[in-house]
Amino acid sequence: MNRSSKKHSLFVMALFSVILVLALAACGNAAPAAEVNTDAGAQVATSDGTQSLDRIKSEGKIRIAIPQDTPLFGTQTADGSYEGYDVDIANLIGEEMGVEVELVPVSSANRIPYLSSGRVDLVVANMGVQPARAEVIAFSNAYAPFFWAVFGPASIEASTVEDTVPYKVGATLGTMEELAFTAAAEELGVEIVRYPDQATTAQAFISGQVDLIVTGNSIAAGLMRDNPEMGIESKFVIQQSPCHIGALRGETAIIDWVNAFIYTKKLNGTLDELSIKWFGEPLPEFPEF
Repeated sequence: MNRSSKKHSLFVMALFSVILVLALAACGNAAPAAEVNTDAGAQVATSDGTQSLDRIKSEGKIRIAIPQDTPLFGTQTADGSYEGYDVDIANLIGEEMGVEVELVPVSSANRIPYLSSGRVDLVVANMGVQPARAEVIAFSNAYAPFFWAVFGPASIEASTVEDTVPYKVGATLGTMEELAFTAAAEELGVEIVRYPDQATTAQAFISGQVDLIVTGNSIAAGLMRDNPEMGIESKFVIQQSPCHIGALRGETAIIDWVNAFIYTKKLNGTLDELSIKWFGEPLPEFPEF
Protein backbone atom coordinates (compact mmCIF):
# COMPACT_ATOMS: atom_id res chain seq x y z
CA MET A 1 0.00 0.00 0.00
CA ASN A 2 1.46 3.40 -0.97
CA ARG A 3 1.63 6.36 1.42
CA SER A 4 -1.38 8.10 -0.15
CA SER A 5 -3.63 5.03 0.25
CA LYS A 6 -2.47 4.55 3.85
CA LYS A 7 -3.37 8.17 4.71
CA HIS A 8 -6.78 7.72 3.09
CA SER A 9 -7.46 4.55 5.12
CA LEU A 10 -6.49 6.26 8.39
CA PHE A 11 -8.76 9.18 7.57
CA VAL A 12 -11.75 6.89 6.87
CA MET A 13 -11.20 4.97 10.11
CA ALA A 14 -10.98 8.19 12.13
CA LEU A 15 -14.13 9.54 10.50
CA PHE A 16 -16.00 6.31 11.23
CA SER A 17 -14.92 6.46 14.88
CA VAL A 18 -16.23 10.01 15.26
CA ILE A 19 -19.57 9.09 13.68
CA LEU A 20 -19.88 6.05 15.97
CA VAL A 21 -19.19 8.11 19.11
CA LEU A 22 -21.76 10.73 18.10
CA ALA A 23 -24.36 8.08 17.37
CA LEU A 24 -23.86 6.42 20.74
CA ALA A 25 -24.07 9.76 22.51
CA ALA A 26 -27.32 10.58 20.73
CA CYS A 27 -28.86 7.24 21.75
CA GLY A 28 -27.82 7.72 25.34
CA ASN A 29 -29.50 11.12 25.53
CA ALA A 30 -32.75 10.09 23.86
CA ALA A 31 -35.82 10.54 26.09
CA PRO A 32 -38.39 7.75 26.44
CA ALA A 33 -41.37 8.15 24.13
CA ALA A 34 -44.50 9.64 25.72
CA GLU A 35 -46.62 6.85 24.33
CA VAL A 36 -44.85 4.17 26.39
CA ASN A 37 -47.41 2.66 28.76
CA THR A 38 -45.44 3.09 31.95
CA ASP A 39 -48.63 2.72 33.96
CA ALA A 40 -48.40 -0.98 33.15
CA GLY A 41 -45.01 -1.23 34.84
CA ALA A 42 -42.48 -0.43 32.12
CA GLN A 43 -39.01 0.40 33.42
CA VAL A 44 -37.70 3.96 33.12
CA ALA A 45 -34.36 5.56 33.82
CA THR A 46 -33.73 6.87 37.32
CA SER A 47 -31.81 9.97 38.35
CA ASP A 48 -29.19 10.68 40.99
CA GLY A 49 -31.92 11.88 43.35
CA THR A 50 -31.41 15.64 43.04
CA GLN A 51 -31.66 16.38 39.34
CA SER A 52 -35.27 17.60 39.11
CA LEU A 53 -35.30 19.79 42.20
CA ASP A 54 -32.03 21.49 41.25
CA ARG A 55 -33.22 22.09 37.68
CA ILE A 56 -36.61 23.45 38.80
CA LYS A 57 -34.95 25.89 41.18
CA SER A 58 -32.46 26.92 38.49
CA GLU A 59 -35.10 27.40 35.75
CA GLY A 60 -37.65 29.00 38.09
CA LYS A 61 -40.50 26.86 36.76
CA ILE A 62 -42.16 23.57 37.68
CA ARG A 63 -44.38 21.57 35.34
CA ILE A 64 -47.20 19.79 37.15
CA ALA A 65 -49.72 17.35 35.67
CA ILE A 66 -53.28 17.99 36.84
CA PRO A 67 -56.56 16.19 36.05
CA GLN A 68 -58.72 17.73 33.35
CA ASP A 69 -61.87 15.62 33.66
CA THR A 70 -62.29 14.72 37.34
CA PRO A 71 -64.93 16.80 39.16
CA LEU A 72 -63.69 18.50 42.35
CA PHE A 73 -60.09 17.39 41.70
CA GLY A 74 -59.58 19.10 38.36
CA THR A 75 -61.85 20.25 35.52
CA GLN A 76 -61.74 22.87 32.81
CA THR A 77 -63.93 25.94 33.27
CA ALA A 78 -65.85 27.87 30.63
CA ASP A 79 -63.00 30.37 30.24
CA GLY A 80 -60.46 27.60 29.57
CA SER A 81 -58.77 27.68 32.98
CA TYR A 82 -58.70 24.79 35.43
CA GLU A 83 -60.08 24.48 38.93
CA GLY A 84 -60.24 21.85 41.65
CA TYR A 85 -58.46 20.54 44.70
CA ASP A 86 -55.47 19.24 42.72
CA VAL A 87 -55.19 22.53 40.83
CA ASP A 88 -55.06 24.42 44.12
CA ILE A 89 -52.40 22.01 45.44
CA ALA A 90 -50.29 22.42 42.29
CA ASN A 91 -50.39 26.21 42.52
CA LEU A 92 -49.60 26.05 46.23
CA ILE A 93 -46.52 23.91 45.50
CA GLY A 94 -45.22 26.54 43.09
CA GLU A 95 -45.93 29.33 45.57
CA GLU A 96 -44.13 27.50 48.38
CA MET A 97 -41.19 26.62 46.13
CA GLY A 98 -40.99 30.17 44.79
CA VAL A 99 -41.24 29.19 41.12
CA GLU A 100 -43.68 29.60 38.25
CA VAL A 101 -46.19 26.77 37.78
CA GLU A 102 -46.97 25.33 34.36
CA LEU A 103 -50.19 23.33 34.67
CA VAL A 104 -50.29 20.37 32.27
CA PRO A 105 -53.76 18.80 31.96
CA VAL A 106 -53.70 15.00 31.71
CA SER A 107 -56.05 12.04 31.62
CA SER A 108 -55.75 9.02 33.89
CA ALA A 109 -54.14 7.07 31.04
CA ASN A 110 -51.31 9.48 30.25
CA ARG A 111 -50.36 10.99 33.60
CA ILE A 112 -47.59 8.45 34.27
CA PRO A 113 -46.24 8.44 30.68
CA TYR A 114 -46.02 12.25 30.87
CA LEU A 115 -43.91 11.91 34.02
CA SER A 116 -41.65 9.14 32.78
CA SER A 117 -41.01 10.93 29.47
CA GLY A 118 -39.98 14.15 31.21
CA ARG A 119 -42.93 16.27 30.08
CA VAL A 120 -43.83 17.02 33.71
CA ASP A 121 -41.92 17.13 36.99
CA LEU A 122 -44.76 16.06 39.28
CA VAL A 123 -48.17 14.42 38.94
CA VAL A 124 -50.87 15.93 41.15
CA ALA A 125 -53.85 14.13 39.63
CA ASN A 126 -55.85 12.15 42.23
CA MET A 127 -53.54 9.15 41.81
CA GLY A 128 -53.63 6.17 44.14
CA VAL A 129 -50.75 3.88 45.06
CA GLN A 130 -50.38 0.56 43.29
CA PRO A 131 -47.38 -1.81 43.47
CA ALA A 132 -47.03 -1.88 39.66
CA ARG A 133 -46.89 1.92 39.56
CA ALA A 134 -44.22 1.94 42.25
CA GLU A 135 -41.95 0.04 39.83
CA VAL A 136 -42.02 3.10 37.58
CA ILE A 137 -42.51 6.19 39.73
CA ALA A 138 -42.05 7.39 43.30
CA PHE A 139 -44.97 8.36 45.53
CA SER A 140 -45.27 11.04 48.18
CA ASN A 141 -47.26 10.65 51.37
CA ALA A 142 -51.04 10.99 51.00
CA TYR A 143 -52.27 14.54 50.42
CA ALA A 144 -55.91 14.17 49.36
CA PRO A 145 -58.90 12.12 50.46
CA PHE A 146 -60.52 9.58 48.25
CA PHE A 147 -62.70 6.93 49.79
CA TRP A 148 -65.89 4.99 49.33
CA ALA A 149 -68.44 5.48 52.06
CA VAL A 150 -72.09 5.37 53.01
CA PHE A 151 -73.59 8.88 53.00
CA GLY A 152 -76.93 10.13 54.22
CA PRO A 153 -78.80 12.94 55.97
CA ALA A 154 -77.87 13.89 59.52
CA SER A 155 -81.26 12.61 60.71
CA ILE A 156 -80.17 9.00 60.10
CA GLU A 157 -77.75 7.44 62.56
CA ALA A 158 -75.61 4.76 60.94
CA SER A 159 -72.00 4.07 61.87
CA THR A 160 -71.75 0.41 60.79
CA VAL A 161 -73.09 -1.82 58.04
CA GLU A 162 -75.46 -3.37 60.61
CA ASP A 163 -77.02 0.06 61.19
CA THR A 164 -78.17 0.24 57.56
CA VAL A 165 -80.51 -2.76 57.85
CA PRO A 166 -83.68 -0.63 58.36
CA TYR A 167 -82.96 1.54 55.32
CA LYS A 168 -82.89 1.43 51.54
CA VAL A 169 -79.34 1.94 50.27
CA GLY A 170 -78.66 3.15 46.72
CA ALA A 171 -75.56 2.06 44.82
CA THR A 172 -74.28 2.11 41.24
CA LEU A 173 -74.25 -1.37 39.74
CA GLY A 174 -70.83 -2.89 39.15
CA THR A 175 -68.78 -0.18 40.84
CA MET A 176 -66.09 -1.07 43.36
CA GLU A 177 -68.08 0.54 46.17
CA GLU A 178 -71.25 -1.37 45.25
CA LEU A 179 -69.39 -4.68 45.21
CA ALA A 180 -67.66 -3.93 48.52
CA PHE A 181 -70.88 -2.88 50.24
CA THR A 182 -72.78 -5.85 48.83
CA ALA A 183 -70.16 -8.24 50.19
CA ALA A 184 -70.55 -6.72 53.65
CA ALA A 185 -74.30 -6.07 53.72
CA GLU A 186 -76.16 -8.63 51.62
CA GLU A 187 -76.07 -11.42 54.22
CA LEU A 188 -77.52 -9.01 56.78
CA GLY A 189 -80.59 -8.49 54.63
CA VAL A 190 -79.89 -4.85 53.76
CA GLU A 191 -82.08 -3.68 50.88
CA ILE A 192 -79.65 -2.49 48.20
CA VAL A 193 -81.22 -0.67 45.25
CA ARG A 194 -78.84 -0.70 42.30
CA TYR A 195 -78.86 1.83 39.47
CA PRO A 196 -77.05 1.76 36.11
CA ASP A 197 -74.95 4.92 36.55
CA GLN A 198 -73.79 7.39 39.18
CA ALA A 199 -76.11 10.18 38.05
CA THR A 200 -79.20 7.98 38.40
CA THR A 201 -78.06 6.76 41.80
CA ALA A 202 -77.52 10.32 42.98
CA GLN A 203 -80.92 11.41 41.69
CA ALA A 204 -82.62 8.49 43.46
CA PHE A 205 -81.02 9.59 46.72
CA ILE A 206 -81.90 13.27 46.28
CA SER A 207 -85.51 12.45 45.40
CA GLY A 208 -85.93 10.18 48.43
CA GLN A 209 -86.24 6.87 46.60
CA VAL A 210 -83.43 5.57 48.83
CA ASP A 211 -82.42 6.65 52.32
CA LEU A 212 -78.64 6.25 52.04
CA ILE A 213 -76.15 6.19 49.21
CA VAL A 214 -72.91 4.28 48.69
CA THR A 215 -70.47 6.34 46.62
CA GLY A 216 -67.08 8.04 46.43
CA ASN A 217 -66.37 11.14 48.46
CA SER A 218 -65.96 13.36 45.40
CA ILE A 219 -69.50 12.57 44.18
CA ALA A 220 -70.85 12.97 47.70
CA ALA A 221 -69.16 16.35 48.00
CA GLY A 222 -71.06 17.54 44.94
CA LEU A 223 -74.32 16.36 46.49
CA MET A 224 -73.50 18.19 49.73
CA ARG A 225 -72.70 21.38 47.84
CA ASP A 226 -75.80 21.31 45.67
CA ASN A 227 -78.24 20.18 48.37
CA PRO A 228 -77.24 21.90 51.62
CA GLU A 229 -80.77 21.60 53.02
CA MET A 230 -80.39 17.81 53.25
CA GLY A 231 -77.53 17.94 55.74
CA ILE A 232 -75.68 15.12 53.94
CA GLU A 233 -72.73 13.63 55.81
CA SER A 234 -70.54 10.55 55.65
CA LYS A 235 -71.76 7.77 57.92
CA PHE A 236 -68.86 5.33 57.69
CA VAL A 237 -66.02 4.57 55.31
CA ILE A 238 -66.02 1.32 53.33
CA GLN A 239 -62.52 1.64 51.91
CA GLN A 240 -59.82 4.30 51.81
CA SER A 241 -57.95 5.02 48.59
CA PRO A 242 -56.09 8.29 49.28
CA CYS A 243 -54.27 10.26 46.62
CA HIS A 244 -50.49 10.64 46.38
CA ILE A 245 -48.21 12.94 44.37
CA GLY A 246 -45.97 11.19 41.84
CA ALA A 247 -42.38 11.95 40.83
CA LEU A 248 -39.81 10.17 38.67
CA ARG A 249 -38.41 7.11 40.40
CA GLY A 250 -35.14 7.92 42.16
CA GLU A 251 -35.94 11.61 42.60
CA THR A 252 -35.50 11.50 46.37
CA ALA A 253 -34.86 15.22 46.79
CA ILE A 254 -38.13 16.37 45.25
CA ILE A 255 -40.13 13.64 47.02
CA ASP A 256 -38.57 14.72 50.33
CA TRP A 257 -39.52 18.31 49.53
CA VAL A 258 -43.10 17.34 48.65
CA ASN A 259 -43.45 15.30 51.85
CA ALA A 260 -42.24 18.28 53.89
CA PHE A 261 -44.74 20.46 52.01
CA ILE A 262 -47.61 18.05 52.80
CA TYR A 263 -46.56 17.77 56.44
CA THR A 264 -46.40 21.51 57.06
CA LYS A 265 -49.66 22.23 55.20
CA LYS A 266 -51.40 19.61 57.32
CA LEU A 267 -50.01 21.13 60.51
CA ASN A 268 -51.09 24.69 59.69
CA GLY A 269 -54.56 23.62 58.52
CA THR A 270 -54.16 24.58 54.86
CA LEU A 271 -54.99 21.11 53.54
CA ASP A 272 -58.05 20.90 55.81
CA GLU A 273 -59.25 24.24 54.44
CA LEU A 274 -58.88 23.05 50.85
CA SER A 275 -60.55 19.73 51.66
CA ILE A 276 -63.52 21.54 53.20
CA LYS A 277 -63.65 23.90 50.21
CA TRP A 278 -63.85 21.09 47.64
CA PHE A 279 -65.10 18.01 49.50
CA GLY A 280 -67.12 19.50 52.32
CA GLU A 281 -65.08 17.85 55.07
CA PRO A 282 -61.60 18.15 56.62
CA LEU A 283 -58.97 15.57 55.73
CA PRO A 284 -59.49 12.12 57.26
CA GLU A 285 -56.73 10.19 58.95
CA PHE A 286 -54.74 8.49 56.19
CA PRO A 287 -53.28 4.98 56.44
CA GLU A 288 -49.50 5.01 56.82
CA PHE A 289 -47.51 4.71 53.60
